[in-house]
Amino acid sequence: MAWRLVVPTRVTSVNLLRTLLLAPAALGLTTLLPLASLGEATAAETGAEQVTSISQFSDIRPTDWAYQALSNLIERYGCVAGYPGGSFLGSRPLSRWEAAAALNACLDRISETTDELKRLQQEFAKELAVVKGRVDGLDARVGVLEATRFSTTTKLSGLTTFVLGANSFSGSASNQVRAAQTAFGATTFNYDVLLNLDTSFSGKDLLRTRLRGGNFDATSNSFGGAGPSNLSILETAFQENLQDGDGRDVIGIDRLFYQVPLGDFTLTLGGRVEQDDMLAIWPSVYPSESVLDVLTLPGAPAAYNNNLGAGAGLWWRKDGFAISANYVAANGNVGAPAAGGIATAGAGSTATVQIGYSTDQWALAAIYASVQNANDLITYASRFTLNSFSNAGTTSAFGLAGYWQPAQSGWLPSLSAGWGINNTQYANDVNSNGLVANSQSWSVGLQWQDAFLKGNAAGMAVGQPTFATSLYGGETPNDGNLIWEWWYKVQLSDNIALTPALFYLSRPLGADTPGGTSFQQLGGLIKTSFSF
Repeated sequence: MAWRLVVPTRVTSVNLLRTLLLAPAALGLTTLLPLASLGEATAAETGAEQVTSISQFSDIRPTDWAYQALSNLIERYGCVAGYPGGSFLGSRPLSRWEAAAALNACLDRISETTDELKRLQQEFAKELAVVKGRVDGLDARVGVLEATRFSTTTKLSGLTTFVLGANSFSGSASNQVRAAQTAFGATTFNYDVLLNLDTSFSGKDLLRTRLRGGNFDATSNSFGGAGPSNLSILETAFQENLQDGDGRDVIGIDRLFYQVPLGDFTLTLGGRVEQDDMLAIWPSVYPSESVLDVLTLPGAPAAYNNNLGAGAGLWWRKDGFAISANYVAANGNVGAPAAGGIATAGAGSTATVQIGYSTDQWALAAIYASVQNANDLITYASRFTLNSFSNAGTTSAFGLAGYWQPAQSGWLPSLSAGWGINNTQYANDVNSNGLVANSQSWSVGLQWQDAFLKGNAAGMAVGQPTFATSLYGGETPNDGNLIWEWWYKVQLSDNIALTPALFYLSRPLGADTPGGTSFQQLGGLIKTSFSF
């Protein structure tokens, strides 16, 4: 039997290999071919002639299933020979030994460089050298990166914020105005630094370690700290809480928790975890650039209190629906039951259940939180609640919140709104007269993406933080406070943003404002954010 394949003197493209592999039938290269005698004659020995067109074969038809593959081998590579008389005899067998020898000969030719390719190499020699240099440089940079990275499982991200700001106070409550102006009237420059170390061991789990430091010290009356009330605390105003010292300029552990998915469930456990870290849905898209901390909580600061401490939570999420349950003890690291621990009178705990539904454009969630009033211990959860909440007892807090945002940026802003209602029971009911029985809160936030210029954003929010609606003993509450904020974020680059902002508090002291008098606070700031 004669060879059906001959090797041309030159093979012009590595596409030959692909054609050979895509057309095994045309070459007879199947694993089921019977072995033939190694002594059969080659094409040259039998006088077989190389063909240049498939039409030279008398026994090949366009309807043959391997017609196109055979045509490509002839016309592109001249890699086919026929039997004398113009026949191809495509149905006759080819031994695997012969097939291997023919394929090996073709592969040997593939590495040869044609005259045309040599000409192209010379013509584009400079360009090829530049590309090679870039590839070599990239290889070197990748090597340095791999050699110097501190972990194969951990990613570092950070945010540094500078805040330049000042407050002014006015109203007919002259004593309060003078005291506030003396304590909080200076222009100050403060900073906040946040570093997230996110580690994953499986690609789906998360171990988050957050380091944070700042110099917004309430005890030294700096701008953005407590001010005359907690209501003017900025979202960026961080300092480490040291019981026996000044927490300014101290780096502390702000978060430390582990989160792992279990099917449709997600489990979270941590020694320093916040309530919102364990909620499957956060029912607000306001704001992208935070100003007042109380307005980042979706209208219900008693229920969405973001209590921080030792805690655990579990959420289930599927097809947009989500149910979350979690527990946080602000004083969970303290051994004395009266002052801390888990599920003790001094735990400063929050137990939360949330049910909600979310899509890319809108979300709605209902929440219930049982907030422990911890024996005059001011916990993270009580920052924006009323002073009487610090008396021993329990506050049942309910909230309803949601958001809507347009599919594309434009004149329509995103809308985030929430409302909360609370009832407080005290451990010593006999002495509860004059303390808050029921309270409410609400807020509405608007945000425009790509405002005036692409990448910039503008926003405003208005609301009433927790205010008393009824007191034990039947007294009429002298409470209520309206908060506004306005801001515009200028995105200077991918990593640097400048945000001027104003905020106004109509009654920052709430019920502590003397009857028949007024007391207002106006604050202004310029915030510069560096993200990396």
